[in-house]
Amino acid sequence: MKNNSIFSNFIWRFAERCGAQAVNFIVSVILARLLLPSDYGTIALLNVFILILNVFVDSGFGNALIQKKDADDLDFSSVFYCNMIICLALYGIMFVCSPLIAKFYKMPELSMVMRVLSLTIVISGLKNVQQAYVSRTMQFKRFFFSTLAGTIGAAVLGIIMAYRGFGVWALVAQQVFNVFVDTCVLWVTVKWRPKLNFSIARIKGLFSFGWKLLVSSLIDTIYNNLRQLIIGKKYSADDLAYYNQGQKFPSLFVNNINISIDSVLFPTMSAVQEDKVHIKSMTRRAITISSYIMWPLMIGMAVVAEPLVRLILTEKWLSCVPFLRIFCVTYAFWPIHTANLNAIKALGRSDLFLKLEVIKKLMGMAVLLATMWFGPLVMAYSMLITNTISQIINSWPNKKLLEYSYVEQLKDIFPSIIISLIMGGFVWCIQFAGFYLVLTLVLQVVFGIIIYIGLSWVFKLDSFLYILGLLGKKKTGI
Repeated sequence: MKNNSIFSNFIWRFAERCGAQAVNFIVSVILARLLLPSDYGTIALLNVFILILNVFVDSGFGNALIQKKDADDLDFSSVFYCNMIICLALYGIMFVCSPLIAKFYKMPELSMVMRVLSLTIVISGLKNVQQAYVSRTMQFKRFFFSTLAGTIGAAVLGIIMAYRGFGVWALVAQQVFNVFVDTCVLWVTVKWRPKLNFSIARIKGLFSFGWKLLVSSLIDTIYNNLRQLIIGKKYSADDLAYYNQGQKFPSLFVNNINISIDSVLFPTMSAVQEDKVHIKSMTRRAITISSYIMWPLMIGMAVVAEPLVRLILTEKWLSCVPFLRIFCVTYAFWPIHTANLNAIKALGRSDLFLKLEVIKKLMGMAVLLATMWFGPLVMAYSMLITNTISQIINSWPNKKLLEYSYVEQLKDIFPSIIISLIMGGFVWCIQFAGFYLVLTLVLQVVFGIIIYIGLSWVFKLDSFLYILGLLGKKKTGI
């Protein structure tokens, strides 16, 4: 596949994520001002359970459909019907277990809220195979329209309900409506429909690849959200809200880049899975380009964290600033995780993928159990430590598979890290000039962009020149 085609699909996926996150960001600011931290804490807790169940919604079949070179309508239809059975069963489990979860957390109001919020699981099941079809056929423009429609409609509904005093139900309605509209638009714009065909043999064949990714994803999701479950039980809803809000700000940017790259890179690599030289080239380019974008964003946000929170969320959210800074540093290394794991999946090594997850999570659990007694902030620092070690583990197999070692990967992103840190130092100094809060923040952002691009130009960074070249080709229609 040509670089221009990959770049075009990345742009559509990136535009979709940016548009959705821009709307979500504005809405989250408005809702944060209208609602209490405890409302956010409640939803953050419930979303952990929804995220875990959504792993089963895919059941590893989505990735298997993308990876399988000769997947046809029988494969897609079989997965669709299988997914719907799984989703209905999961909703039934959540409906029955909701009172027990509410009792465990000593929050009776959780029961009904969870039963309504869990409807997103069933709705997501309807669009799962459609998403796999779009990814496999590289029609990422479809995601743009479905996501934006759902996000904008849900934003309006959530703000109106919050303003009218519905509290936590405003957040519930926002999420359910978002998934519902997203699914409806995707079904209208994507022409694939399930046929009245079903094959157990095809399901078994796909599951032989997908079950390892399912277990890997399940382990990863539970582990990544375990801190929130512990904070919700051991500490207060406010503590969970500050932790969650601190994570939300950097994740707005990281998810845009990470999901965009992940969506495009995996099907592209899978299409050329026999050509390891090509996969190595794509892995290297993905790491360097995404790091070039990610590092200045994360360093910049960490530097301006306090004035940003003070201005946008008001004083009542200042306790989330330390968490925000920790997550900025943690997420800065995510391009290494994403690119390496996509290469492993594309090569068909889901067995290796699962082994890596088990090793990482056993290590992470040991660190978490040792730090959970010392408060949410120490737990956040423990995540920074384990993620740093995890990136080394994720890159290790590709030293042999692709002859692309972790040391080589660090060398590739080193220039981006250095000029990001230099930019961050200059931006940090601006706060001591004594300007008004808004002016300080504006100057920090503007000068940060100018300094970073200027240094990229002076030192002729490869990633900077590569992006300029692609943009130049787009303008000239090449």
